[in-house]
Amino acid sequence: MSRAFVKEDGPDTTPLPDLPVSPHPNYVTPRGLAALQARLAATQADLARLRTRADRLDRMPEAAAERDIRYLEARLRSAIPVDPARQPQDEVAFGARVTVTDSAGHTHVFEITGEDEADAALGRIAPQSPLARALLGATVGERVLWTRPSGKAWLEIAAISYGGAP
Repeated sequence: MSRAFVKEDGPDTTPLPDLPVSPHPNYVTPRGLAALQARLAATQADLARLRTRADRLDRMPEAAAERDIRYLEARLRSAIPVDPARQPQDEVAFGARVTVTDSAGHTHVFEITGEDEADAALGRIAPQSPLARALLGATVGERVLWTRPSGKAWLEIAAISYGGAP
C-alpha cells in the first residue's frame, strides 16, 4: 500500500483543547469531592477500555477521555474541601441547605455546593451564582433580594441546615 493512503496525522490524532477551568476558588463538599474522584476513576477506566479496542482508527473517543482526565485532575488538584458541619450553623455559608419562602408564599430549598456539583434540577447552586450570593451570610428570618434576569425577587430565609442531606 502506498504511504499516500495511510492517515498518520489528522484531526483525530491531535489532542483536544482543554476544557475551561473556572477562575473561582474550587470549594467542594465531601460529596462533591467523592463525585469528582469517582468521575476521574470512571473516565480512566473508559480510556483503558478504549485503548484495548481492536479497531482504533477513530481516536476521538480516546482524545476526549484524555481531555476529561486532564480537567478532572486539575479540579481535584485545586479542590478546597469544606466540611459543612464546621460552618456557622446560624447563617448561610458554603454547604448550607437553605429553605426560603418567596413573596407568593411558595417554599423552595437550595443547597450551596461546588461548581462541579451544582445542579439546578436538584436545587444545588454554585457559590458564585446570583442566588447564592444573595443568600450567603443571611440568617433565619432575614429577607434577601435576589436579582434575576427576569426581575428582582424577595426571599425570606425559613431554615438553614448543614451536612448529610442529599
